[in-house]
Amino acid sequence: MTEAAARTPAGTDAGTETGTTAGAPAETAGTAPAPALAVPRPARAGRAETVRFAATHTLPAFVRGAFHVRPRVVAAYAALGQQGWSAATLRAMRARHGGAPVEVRGLSGTLLVLLDHADVQRFYELPVRTLAMDAPDKYKGLSLLEPTGVICSHGDTREERRRVNDDVLAADRPVHPSCTEFQALIAEEAPALIQGSELDFPLLRRTVARIGRRMVLGDAAAGDEELARWLLAIRTEANWMRMRKVRTATAEALYRKAAARVEEYAARAEPHTLAALARSHPAAAGPDAAALDAVGQAHHWLLALEAVDQTVARMLLLLAAHPAEQEALRAEVDGGGAELPRLRACVEETLRLFPLVPDLLRVTRAETEWGGVHYPAGTAVLVPALFHQRDPEHVPAAHQFVPARWLRPGAAQDLRMAPFSHGGGRCPGEHLGVLTAAVLTAAVLRGHRVTGGRPAVDPCRPLPGILASAGIRLTLARR
Repeated sequence: MTEAAARTPAGTDAGTETGTTAGAPAETAGTAPAPALAVPRPARAGRAETVRFAATHTLPAFVRGAFHVRPRVVAAYAALGQQGWSAATLRAMRARHGGAPVEVRGLSGTLLVLLDHADVQRFYELPVRTLAMDAPDKYKGLSLLEPTGVICSHGDTREERRRVNDDVLAADRPVHPSCTEFQALIAEEAPALIQGSELDFPLLRRTVARIGRRMVLGDAAAGDEELARWLLAIRTEANWMRMRKVRTATAEALYRKAAARVEEYAARAEPHTLAALARSHPAAAGPDAAALDAVGQAHHWLLALEAVDQTVARMLLLLAAHPAEQEALRAEVDGGGAELPRLRACVEETLRLFPLVPDLLRVTRAETEWGGVHYPAGTAVLVPALFHQRDPEHVPAAHQFVPARWLRPGAAQDLRMAPFSHGGGRCPGEHLGVLTAAVLTAAVLRGHRVTGGRPAVDPCRPLPGILASAGIRLTLARR
């Protein structure tokens, strides 16, 4: 049966509205009625399949932490090969159901998992008003961390907040207007990383946190470890999705203290900082400025920029295992420009292999159709982005470090690879995040080579599904 026939309502023919074939006589008495055309039925995971999906995919994601990653858990998953379990489960589901979207029942309700690339493409194409980003589980955590942020907003308020956010982050430009200032402050902080022959993750994490606070809130916030501890406590509690009422109330009070501290910094921040750009945005002076809370997104900006440490650590480890790629970066790094296309490609490839957000979760705000089946508003839809980005059936050299793939024309729009998502839900901080990671990596490589690292990475074998950044140690040698 063709797709057109399968989606034709029972009792009608694809060519007419009256149940007769175009140009043929109507059905006469005594003629056997035409068999009703099959209506697609939803694919549902069986009990064993549901248990396997929960054990290998959803439960590990929860234990790992959605807003504050638990390093020991990630290290344990890396040692056990947890990502391999998840990929095997998803491949088996796709094979069993012929690539159809699969309904899986969980503790929070039914989840529709998209395993076919045509459905994933439609996922990216649907507008955010139809396929919203604040799925219930995600909203519970984010509403504690950033209650006035874009993802926790709806309707016109969300559109206005998103517009301010996009303008502040220069979402449509590969080079941020404050690039010169950001490069300068990264250059001031980077020497702390290259004092000896080893670079470990704790040092990288502290350095990146200082850089993030300076970029968002200004130089006065660089050493504010107390604010960092407050935000970490809030993120840790957000992992529990508001399941602990007493702890949640404490975190809410802590958020108010952190928000007041952020406002203090924003009021005197240098003009090039994100907080100052938000405060000076025309919408921030309008009649709805209080409801808009232009600086309220600062918590998200800090969280996102602090995650640069994981990407830089993994990328340097991969470059240690690929000396030819590292050497190819030399001219670009020594040039000191802002574009850094090859180094940006290395960042994108690292994020393809080890995305910061391995799953994309949305909730429908209207009835939608997937695989010919209609689903009501309120349906939670999941795209396992990491699975698709490392799917050997669709992505060449899926488990290898191949930065050159990002230098092809149109690579940023390739739906098979979505480290920052696509469509209306695409991360507006993509360019700024990639720029920050690239500039910091360039600062390390300008006078040094990464000659080795732990854990060991074999460039001739498929890369592991998880690379625990907290355990990364890098060996540096002067050029």
